[in-house]
Amino acid sequence: MSESLSALLYLVASICFIMALRGLSSPETARAGNVYGIAGMAIAILTTLSTPQVVSYWLIIVGVIIGGAIGTYISQRIHMTALPQLVAAFHSLVGLSAVCVAAAAFADPQAYGIGIKGAIYAESLVEMAIGLTIGAITFTGAVVAFAKLQGLVSGRPLVFPGQHILNAGIAIVIVLVILAFVASEAATAFWLLTALALAFGFLLIVPIGGADMPVVISMLNSYSGWAACGIGFTLSNSLLIITGGLVGSSGAILSYIMCKGMNRSIVNVILGGFGGESEAAGAGAGAGHGDRMVKSGSAEDAAFILKNAGSVIVVPGYGMAVAQAQHALREMADILKKDGVNVRYAIHPVAGRMPGHMNVLLAEANVPYDEVLELDEINRDFPSTDVAFVIGANDVTNPAAKTDRSSPIYGMPILDVERAKTVLFVKRSMASGYAGVENELFYRDNTMMLFGDAKKMCEEIVKALE
Repeated sequence: MSESLSALLYLVASICFIMALRGLSSPETARAGNVYGIAGMAIAILTTLSTPQVVSYWLIIVGVIIGGAIGTYISQRIHMTALPQLVAAFHSLVGLSAVCVAAAAFADPQAYGIGIKGAIYAESLVEMAIGLTIGAITFTGAVVAFAKLQGLVSGRPLVFPGQHILNAGIAIVIVLVILAFVASEAATAFWLLTALALAFGFLLIVPIGGADMPVVISMLNSYSGWAACGIGFTLSNSLLIITGGLVGSSGAILSYIMCKGMNRSIVNVILGGFGGESEAAGAGAGAGHGDRMVKSGSAEDAAFILKNAGSVIVVPGYGMAVAQAQHALREMADILKKDGVNVRYAIHPVAGRMPGHMNVLLAEANVPYDEVLELDEINRDFPSTDVAFVIGANDVTNPAAKTDRSSPIYGMPILDVERAKTVLFVKRSMASGYAGVENELFYRDNTMMLFGDAKKMCEEIVKALE
């Protein structure tokens, strides 16, 4: 295949990736976006395999078989609740691949057309060093994020005295080592840079608590894109440069949106994130917490209230994902709509443990897109709503974010569910949310707690409604 034809096909693949991003920006066009992405990747892979530089296919075939088998197995076994950690794991692989490509290019630069051993082009050394650094940071950072989300380590922030000074010192040393590597092309500098970047990625994510994980996921997505972009320059591959830039910039924009939804800054998240898992004791139905009592009810109580409501806003959270309650929830909503109840869904920007987590779950249950609204679109409607049905959401509904200046989530925009006439709160226990902050909403006069598994509770409400 000629270089001009390869360049043309790479351009077509890039356009497909741009269309994929455009499609994925809205639930209505997400399926088409996925199709564009698949088509673009297929064109990119086939074009690469057709280039003259590929002289042997057996290793590629073996890699495709092994990777395809692993991917198929994971896709069949993965649960929606594990999607955030799966995404983090994928980011780590992108970072690791960038490190491996940089190492291969440094070991055999002639094969990559960037000079010869001991005389690699200066611009290629810069590109290699940047791609290596970002890739190594992404790898270890994503591994830590995966471990936190999977529960292999505590979700609490791990902080120690002098942490910020240490991180700043490592960042400065990384810059100095990059300069030394570009100037000398020394193998010692290359591997020292690799070690420092790996350590920096670990130290960067360790102090970030569970409540900031949606931002971390999108931030690592951005890092992986820039790592691919840097390696694209090393390989002189226009497609890698374009797609890496697309992923990097879209991830950065998404991180900004997430931070805006939490009223925080990227710098604030990176330098210390809040939250962590709380070991708050659970409480059963009708239990109190300290000297305060909560009002609890049954599925029959909830069914009676919902059936006599004129409008209901459903607020889904991670608890819904854990219980896989989205299908039972949609069935409940369908019954209510047949009885003339206006049912809508309110999604907080950081609901769940990754951006768009709740949207995907509701789409899986075939909830109409026009019934799913973002915080800014629906928050003003809570005062005129008869029932707010909160299923598994916690931190994003906590009034402490508006009233308690000492709370670590103070200032975060929340869904104003407490302003509804009645709040039905489905939760397993009185334990705090992922941010480790007790929810004042539990003790409000207009709140009724529905203790139990979210899926089972919805199914029981459906039976009571029928």
